[in-house]
Amino acid sequence: MALKLIDKWIWDSWFVFDGEKYHAFYLSASRALSDPNRRHRHPIVGHAISTDLTNWQVVVDALIVSDSPAFDSYTTWTGSVVKGDDGLWWMYYTGTSREDGGDVQTVGAATSPDLMTWTKLGSDAMVAADARWYEKLGQSTWPDEAWRDPWVFKAKAGQLIGGENYNSLAGIAELASTQPLWHMLVTARSNVGLVTTRGVMGHAVSTDQRNWQVLPPLGKVTDDFGQLEVFQYEIVDGVPIVIFCCGWRELSPARQSSFGQRDATYSLVVGQDLTDIDFSRAGAFEERLVYAARLVNGPAGWVMIGFVNNEGPNGEFVGELSDPIAVTATFEKGLVPKH
Repeated sequence: MALKLIDKWIWDSWFVFDGEKYHAFYLSASRALSDPNRRHRHPIVGHAISTDLTNWQVVVDALIVSDSPAFDSYTTWTGSVVKGDDGLWWMYYTGTSREDGGDVQTVGAATSPDLMTWTKLGSDAMVAADARWYEKLGQSTWPDEAWRDPWVFKAKAGQLIGGENYNSLAGIAELASTQPLWHMLVTARSNVGLVTTRGVMGHAVSTDQRNWQVLPPLGKVTDDFGQLEVFQYEIVDGVPIVIFCCGWRELSPARQSSFGQRDATYSLVVGQDLTDIDFSRAGAFEERLVYAARLVNGPAGWVMIGFVNNEGPNGEFVGELSDPIAVTATFEKGLVPKH
């Protein structure tokens, strides 16, 4: 395996290249917990560096939970890292709070001058689900308020990411036409549709990386996924791709019937401005069923790295990052293996 720790399980990860080395940030938890299902409430954001995406040097952990009261006093979950306009590295990540029982997910941030030492930007969340478009805790039988796994990127000035989404809030389209906006894609759930298949791609925008305005979901609700986790948007060999993952228990009955009891990473070809999003067209990447996979533009081209899920000898959780899987993309099939 590309990254295996003798004392910790690893699951969701995110990557950034600093010009010389690749940095992997990942959720980890002590194997002393015995039951891997307990890892979700005992996570640490670990950190490792590599020159080839295969051989990793583990360095000091990046983040851990805050003291109460704070939006992340219970957990620090999945995020992404970008280099900001201020020259700092920004890590956006998911937090849950002991003050509300850990059932409400929100997004906050930390910054670093060198990707090694991180400073959190306060104890309050930056972005939360907006009840105008997104399901809030208690509005259905779903057990939590989903607003997590932020994937942040910067668009070019004049690039209207999401198209018609800008019509919902006055001034956003005009703003985007004159300056580049930061965009955040988020695991979220709609407040309409079947409770079991309300998974959507949440969307927020910012001019300064600190103040975010929540917009409607990108793409409509389809009767396919209860949740769409760990989004990423990339242009892979000329093809604009969104990837995400979903466990088999959150699939619609129709997808369960056709795909079976398998957790997978999915891809969807979209418009370059993140329009033409129809998650009913998404297909699973079946060459290797890694979960919460990330696309990384490595030394030899695009690869995918995810964590090895329930693939132990007896179906038990493994908790290791996979070796890089060489991939490319086609407009017809989305993400495909590169042989």
